Amino acid sequence: MRRRDLLASSAVIALIGCAAQTPESGLQFFTPEEAARVTAIANRLIPADELGPGAGEVGAARFIDRALAGAYGTSRDLYMRPPFLPGVPSQGAQSPLTPAVRYRVGLAALDAHCRAAFAGRGFVDLSGQEQDRVLADLEQGRIAITGGGRAFFDLVLRDTVAGFFADPQYGGNQGMAGWRLIGFPGARYDYRDVVARHGEPYHLPPVALA
Repeated sequence: MRRRDLLASSAVIALIGCAAQTPESGLQFFTPEEAARVTAIANRLIPADELGPGAGEVGAARFIDRALAGAYGTSRDLYMRPPFLPGVPSQGAQSPLTPAVRYRVGLAALDAHCRAAFAGRGFVDLSGQEQDRVLADLEQGRIAITGGGRAFFDLVLRDTVAGFFADPQYGGNQGMAGWRLIGFPGARYDYRDVVARHGEPYHLPPVALA
């Protein structure tokens, strides 16, 4: 399956606000080292190719950083009291760990695993093939992480996809790269000039909320 088709089939336009107000280039939750790891992971999950840049290149880590600094990171709007019992996949994560905690613990454990397995090199220092192998082990639960390796992989994958397709004002999808990839028109106000052109490709560039 081509990258465009794969992403178009799973694209969800996620609009997640941030609680704190900091300079546009500043981090609100991640340390610089954590942000670099998330960027590297995002570039392997949605890599660059002839159709456009990877998710990490267009700000997926910044999008996730802002989300973790707000209500999403603390699970503020979710019921988070015990008991925490095994559930079915449709029930979502059944864990006392918030996304912020899962990222902090998971990124540290992932880097520790890499340094033990690759002669002191962290995840960002590995080749693309080595990073893919590590992520495959993470997806299969072969890397020990509090809360589960597969659960952490799924979390980062979901947030990376959201960051790749969210409106650029939330930090990711810079240059509307995700929207351009799948032909999404964005938040254009008026379509009357093109709505009658049935069967023709949409020819106007995407428009962000800003």
